[in-house]
This record gives sequence, structure tokens and C-alpha cells, in this order.
Amino acid sequence: MAIGKILVADDDKNICELLRLYLEKEGYAVTLANDGEEALAKFQAETPDILLLDVMMPKLDGWQVCREIRKKSEVPIIMVTAKGETFDKVLGLELGADDYVVKPFDAKEIVARIKAVMRRTGKNSAENNVKEVSYDKLVVNMTKYELKVDGKVVDTPPKELELLFHLASNPNRVYTRDQLLDEVWGFEYYGDSRTVDVHVKRLREKLEGVSDKWSLKTVWGVGYKFEVKE
Repeated sequence: MAIGKILVADDDKNICELLRLYLEKEGYAVTLANDGEEALAKFQAETPDILLLDVMMPKLDGWQVCREIRKKSEVPIIMVTAKGETFDKVLGLELGADDYVVKPFDAKEIVARIKAVMRRTGKNSAENNVKEVSYDKLVVNMTKYELKVDGKVVDTPPKELELLFHLASNPNRVYTRDQLLDEVWGFEYYGDSRTVDVHVKRLREKLEGVSDKWSLKTVWGVGYKFEVKE
């Protein structure tokens, strides 16, 4: 139910994981690659909507990957590199990159640039701009901040809605309470992990018995998941 697929190619695994965290929080599906050959293979397998491409990678550098992709695809490419010289920027753009970001960068800037590039290239239609997940008798719309249960709008506080959207956007994935605090409440939150339990309890009061095709499950000793039955 993601709003778009993004391939992040960078040999720095910490940067990859940081970008994955921010981009998944925005509602994107994220695939990671740590060298140029892996980036090309995953590009062909995943057909992403946009590519974040580091220049300095092993096996094939970003320039080579960009050249290969441009032979067969016009998918938007944002080059990400520690090099900030004008020559590198011009080369990247001449090879067909749509934008260029210099390290160190703010992850929020990357998100903003992705949205801008996708708007410019027409990859975000009005429909794709809507952040929404839907299942049987359940619609969570983060554009309107609205929860619909069995066709009726249910008054729901913003953080409950964000928690449900995060879980429902990643069906059957188990999250610990600390992961949910980081990914829904944010790094600045230092509260008790029981906060998650309280929000889940309130969501259950709204969702219990609505459908037998999905449920908000407790994974004992671990955390929670939005379980979707096959």
C-alpha cells in the first residue's frame, strides 16, 4: 500500500538504513543496495519509481549505473555524493540525473527533493499523492487524517492514526515497542514504551470484530503487528 517505490544505492549501510527509516515513515516502499552491481540488479527486479544513487560505490560507480539505467529507462535519478565540485554536478546531470545532493545532507532534505523530482517528472499523480491504506471495511487516510471503519468515519487522535497507518502499511511485520516509538513518535520522544500499549488498546476498541481478514495482533514478548490473513 506504499505511495511509491524507492531504490537507495549507497555503500554506507548506516546512510541506507537512515534513509529507509525516513522514507518508510513518509509512506514509501524502500529497497537497498550497497554496490553498483547490486543496484542494477535490484533496479531490474524491483522497477522503482525513483533511484537515490551514490557516486562512490564498489564494483560499479554511480556514473556507470546511471549510464546503464539511462540506456533503457527514464526513471528519476537523484545522485548522492560527498563530492561537491561543479564538474561532478554537471557530469551527473549530463548523464541523465534529475537532481544532485551533496553529503552530508539532512534526511528531510532528501525527502523534499524526492517529492519535488517526482512532481516534476509526473511520477506523482493526484492519486499517488494520497497517503492511504485500505483493507476489508478499513480505510486509513493520512492526507485527510481520517479513519473509516465499515464505511463510517471514526474520530481518532492523530498519533493513533499514525500508529495504525504505520502498522497497516507494513502488514504482517512485527514491530517492537521501541521501534514504534522511534518510527511513529520520532527520535525526539523519550517517553515510556507503555505509551504504545495504550494507543494499541484504544485502536482495538475501535477495530475489534470489524473484519476477520485482518487484526491488530500482540506478539507476546516482542511487540505488535497488523496481521492480514491470506
